[in-house]
Amino acid sequence: MAAIPESAPIRDEWGSIDPGFVARVTAALNQKDAKLARALTRDLHAADLADLIESLEPEARIELIAAQGRSFDVEALAELDEAVRDQLMEALPNEVIASAIKKLDTDDALYLIEDLEESDKQDILAKVPSEDRAALNRALDYPEYTAGRLMQTEFVAVPEFWTVGRTIDFMRTEKDLPDDFVEIYVVDPAHHLRGVVPLSRVLRNPRDKKVADIMDDEQTVFKTGDAQEDVAYKFEQYNLVSAAVVDDAGRLVGSLMVDDIVDVIQEEAEEDILHLGGVGEEAISDNVWQTTRSRFAWLFINLLTAVLASWVISWFDATIEQMVALAVLMPIVASMGGNAGTQTMTVAVRALATRNLGPLNAAKVTLRESTVGLVNGVLFAAMIGLFAWWWFGSEGLGAVIAAAMVINLLAAALAGILVPLALDSLDIDPAIASGVFVTTVTDVIGFFAFLGLAAVWLI
Repeated sequence: MAAIPESAPIRDEWGSIDPGFVARVTAALNQKDAKLARALTRDLHAADLADLIESLEPEARIELIAAQGRSFDVEALAELDEAVRDQLMEALPNEVIASAIKKLDTDDALYLIEDLEESDKQDILAKVPSEDRAALNRALDYPEYTAGRLMQTEFVAVPEFWTVGRTIDFMRTEKDLPDDFVEIYVVDPAHHLRGVVPLSRVLRNPRDKKVADIMDDEQTVFKTGDAQEDVAYKFEQYNLVSAAVVDDAGRLVGSLMVDDIVDVIQEEAEEDILHLGGVGEEAISDNVWQTTRSRFAWLFINLLTAVLASWVISWFDATIEQMVALAVLMPIVASMGGNAGTQTMTVAVRALATRNLGPLNAAKVTLRESTVGLVNGVLFAAMIGLFAWWWFGSEGLGAVIAAAMVINLLAAALAGILVPLALDSLDIDPAIASGVFVTTVTDVIGFFAFLGLAAVWLI
């Protein structure tokens, strides 16, 4: 008989799942002690349970879900990383997935099945109630990464002529309302959206007051085809908690909640960071082959740009042969230019993503970055110029590397701001492609300036 475990920390001091806790759960599963595994995990929040599942080996994940049985919190499935979710969806029987979908909001249920094989998807949908099946099929018709895919179809809507009292009675007796909501939508007989009433306002008004008299006509409304990054921007810009979603005819079809938008904001930020590092859609749970494939393409492009920089160097091979010190100092110019360009590019890409950089202030920001590049160029030129003079005893060499440093840091600043702006104007994600172009510019200009000046002044 398994003993009920003493309370143990679930997360460590850094906020990650505690390794000791994971080890205890793993040991219980290895010993086939379902009761102990269930006792250890039965009170976990859905987010904690999801993190625990991600920390386990693939086989242990299925065993933990089986050990929890009916007490398993299906909302944990919606919190999983995509790679882990896909692995579980392939391993779990369709009956189990269908049972989970019945307990989830539309948006969370959609997350579980959207990437399944069509045959499995239809088999699962056939096992859920017809009303839920119809809602999910409608949502699947919307393009990915749009408001239609993000929204939940569970919401509270009442006619304009209803009173506050009737609305409250409806919310108390109706069984099919969403578990959590903060706004009540007001619609006409054709289900066109007319306004919205915060739940707090309903509770603070007399029962005989009509909802049409207390509703807000002005509101932020999204269409099903709106891109998720636009939705996230408006939620952040206007401090929204929830918002209505309408179809092309203006009929209310769903609601967006801030918890889902927070996920989008995080995904967009992570995507920018990964793209800036030359990494595709990669997760920490991906296997070796998936990770290698994700990184190979950009490494190959970087190889081509490195060959281009080497080709520029080959133009001055005779110059380098006559003065070996040039080969020693070349990496300094290229490295400083690359780092300066990356700094500017990172700021520019993030500003574009958050819509803080656009046509209105592009010229001002470009001038600022150019000035910063020029000032840093002069400061570091003085440092490296004096250092090269001291090291090699050549005033001319010090002057050459100082001039090259100014040129390359100015070029890096311009490339770091202009390349993302140009790509954005061409509807190309600047986070994906900027790094390659900026690095190429700084390497080519840095080597060309340094070796070219040396060929003119020193040889």
